[in-house]
Amino acid sequence: MTRRFLVRRTIARAALRATGWKTAGTLPAKGILVGAPHTSNWDWVATILMSWSNGVQPMILIKKEFFTGPFGPLLRATGGIPLDRESPGATIRALLENAETHRSFLLVIAAEGTRGKTDYWKSGFYKISQQTGLPITLASIDGPTKTIGAGPTIVPTGDVGADMDRIRAYYADKHGINPEGRTEPRLREEG
Repeated sequence: MTRRFLVRRTIARAALRATGWKTAGTLPAKGILVGAPHTSNWDWVATILMSWSNGVQPMILIKKEFFTGPFGPLLRATGGIPLDRESPGATIRALLENAETHRSFLLVIAAEGTRGKTDYWKSGFYKISQQTGLPITLASIDGPTKTIGAGPTIVPTGDVGADMDRIRAYYADKHGINPEGRTEPRLREEG
């Protein structure tokens, strides 16, 4: 592990201790990390702290509008990737080319796509996994228990309903920072 990663891990662990948050589980070095419930802008900070405390540098898809102004350099320095939600294809294709050549590649996607309550999750994480063979690791943030967790890793079977049942089971007791904004894990493709 490089000196930079050791410094980041030390900072992350100290920040978690100071704020009373704890981590659970271990992140893989490669794959797709689904972060949910996504109910607050603080989810980004929690994801960075969990990743760095595990010695992993994530790539986090964040809507491009957040990269204007003073936060752009900070977001990029911590692994933020600007995403044009109207036309995400080019960004995703470029990232996936990196996945093939790098030993460490952890792409973080907030499947809800927004911090507010919606009817469905976005299915991009599932489709990318099917197209690339990258496994999906479920990650969560739970405000009531102050826990940021990495859960099971799954490989989609193609049976969307059955796969989403497994995902729903993991997130059943996860509330997010603002529980009123939580969206039940459900894809339109489930029918």
